[in-house]
Formats: sequence, structure tokens, C-alpha cells
Amino acid sequence: MTIELLQQVRVIDPVSQTDQVSDVLITNGEIQAVATQITDISPDTQIRDCRGLVLGTGLVDLYSHSGEPGFEERETLSSLLQAAAAGGFTRVSILPDTSPAIDHPALVAQLQKGIGREGGISSLSSSSLCLPRLNIWGAITLDVAGGQITELADLAAVGVVGFTDGLPLNNLGLVRRLLEYVQPLGKPVAFWPCDRHLTSNGVMREGADALRFGLPPIPVSAETSAIASLIEIVANIGTPIHIMRVSTARSVELIAAAKAQGLPITASTTWMHLLLDTKAVKSYHTSLHLDPPLGNPSDLQALRQAVRGGIIDAIAIDHAPYTYEEKVQAFAEAPPGAIGLELALPLLWQNLVTTGEFTALELWQALSTKPAECLHTKVNPITPHHLAELTLFDPQKTWQVESKNLHSLSSNTPWLGKELTGQVIQTWC
Repeated sequence: MTIELLQQVRVIDPVSQTDQVSDVLITNGEIQAVATQITDISPDTQIRDCRGLVLGTGLVDLYSHSGEPGFEERETLSSLLQAAAAGGFTRVSILPDTSPAIDHPALVAQLQKGIGREGGISSLSSSSLCLPRLNIWGAITLDVAGGQITELADLAAVGVVGFTDGLPLNNLGLVRRLLEYVQPLGKPVAFWPCDRHLTSNGVMREGADALRFGLPPIPVSAETSAIASLIEIVANIGTPIHIMRVSTARSVELIAAAKAQGLPITASTTWMHLLLDTKAVKSYHTSLHLDPPLGNPSDLQALRQAVRGGIIDAIAIDHAPYTYEEKVQAFAEAPPGAIGLELALPLLWQNLVTTGEFTALELWQALSTKPAECLHTKVNPITPHHLAELTLFDPQKTWQVESKNLHSLSSNTPWLGKELTGQVIQTWC
């Protein structure tokens, strides 16, 4: 029997909307008591002084990329889940854009069993980190160009968390047909609104900085026109959808108007779009080449306000690992994406909570309870008789972002070599 007493820890529970200092008693992975002070404990209780530490509900990632299957040199399921645990995530959801794509029930079952080149997730059994829950998105299409929808019911039967391609889907006839088919399955369906005809060869958000840095621009309409089309179809069909990777102020306005009309829409932006804008691209660091691209300063401020106001429901990590060789290219030629599972919480906390722009509860709910709700699930509250699904975070601990200090196999991040303040100490899954 393992009994742990966390003394005087700051408990952030967005389920009950509480932020207070308490003692928390955990027995065999179950919360036994939460009180101002707990003194009635057994002699074998492990007591930990947690003054200055934060204990929150487990973080939930809506979508990230796994290298496995197909690109294990970028990331295996084992390294992905270890990175997620080290970042405070107790649930992580992988997109189906692997090789082969996750479009068949047999592959879903294989991944769930942890079968992979390096033993998959089973290789975590000897790790000191807890094992986050692995959620798997099922692919919408077998062939995006041909417009053939996967066997949605069969994928739902083997336990996919929902349906998405994680790629732009511009065939609106297919989108309408999909929303009709998916209704009785009760699973979330997520879309990345992006018109590739409008993005063309662009790599940076259109504006003064794109002109200054001499990079091909992507107009705001590449995103907003696709969002407007999705909203019209949802208004007609009524099937709930999730809008991924929102990156512009105009997109926020469209989503706000749709929600005001009562349409069943949730939305997310990624953590890097809340921290950086086009000015950061001045360095031409290829880990700042993202898709969708970083927004202009007005976009960043609109996104932050939208998360605080609930127009954007959740913050996603969209962890996208790439090898050193893949990223050492010219900015426009490097594949878009950056890692983030181990970096998101400390950087968001320092830049949003420590500065006073967000409350701790606002940030935590956007990383924990709200992503879970977008997946039609819930996280356990920090109250007695619930299983412990918790993240213990030290907002003052400093550490260096180096390849040797990361659990991810890849290190494509603009913060590589920099010192961060804030680190996850432990997770309970």
C-alpha cells in the first residue's frame, strides 16, 4: 500500500473552480482526503512538503503527432508518452496522419496493444513516469483526393476517440456527407479549416512582417473562408464539430458569432500561437515554421482573449516531432511543426499566469477540463474518493532545454538551449 501526503500544496481544480492551499492524502492512487490540514495519518505515510508547488487536474492534449508507425526516428509511442508524462499530461491523443494512416480497426487495435518496433507503449512499464492514457483519432478518409470515407462505425467500435484527418479537407460534399453519417456514433469530429488553394506556397501569415522578412505570405482568408463553409454546413446538418488550429482574429469573430447562434461548435488553438507572433520569425528558426503560421500581433491578442472568454475552448499542443536533418533547411523548405509536450505548461505559466494576464484556473481549464470536454469525456476532480489523475508542478524550478533533458526523440523547438522556469515534478494517471 502506498500512502502519500502532499502538505500545503496549491490545489488548482477547474472542475470545482477552486484554487487554494490544502493538504492532499492519496492512497494507492485514490484521493482520500483534501483539507486545510490533515493530521490523522498512518505511520507508513510518505509525507512531502509541497509549499510553493501546484497540484492540478491531469492535463489533456487534444491532438499531437506520433512518428510511430512509419517515422519512428522522429518519435515512438514510448517516447511520445514519456514526453507527455514529463509535461504533466495524463491523456494524449494522436492524429491519424501516420504511415500507414490510422484508417483501419486492425491498426487501432495494434496501437492500443502497444505493438511497435521498440515494443511500443509496453516499454514504459519499467519507467518511473506514469503511463498517460493514449487516445487515438481515427482517419475520416481513405483517400482525401478521391473522397472515400473510412468505415466510421468499425473504427468507433474499436475505441477511437473521434474522427479527423488532421489535414485540410476541402471537399465540402464529403464534409456534409460525413456529418450525416457520424451523427449516430456520438464521437467528436474535428476539422482543420484551411484552403490550400489560398495558402499556395505561403509559409508565413500575410502582413507587414512577412513583407519585411521576404517570406511568401498566407492570407487570413485561407483559414476564415474554410471556417465559414464549415459553419454553414453545421447550421444545416446540426452535427457537433470541433475546429482545430484557430490562428486568426477574424476566425475568432466567426466562431463567436456561430456560438452566439447556438451552433454546436467547439474550437482550439495551439500553445505556440498564444505565445509568439510573426515578429519571432525574424530569427528564421525553422521550428517557427508552423502550419497554420504564427499570427500577427493582433491575432495573438485575439486568441488569448478568446481562450479566456471561452470562445476558444481549449489549448492543444499539436506536438510535431522532426529529426535534425529534416529541420536543417531553409525556412520555407523545412517541414512545419515543433515539439511541445514537455514545454507547453512551463512556458504558458510563465508568460500568461506569472504576468497576470491569465488566472491559474483559466490556464488550467484550457489545458485540462476543456480539452476533455471537447473529446466528450471528463477528468477526475481533486476530491475524496476519486482516482488520482493529477499533475504536480513546480513553477519556480529552472531547467535547460537540451536534447539530453528531453524525453522526446526530437528536439525541434525554438527554445532549444534556453533555460526555462517551471517543471512538472510528478503525474498520477
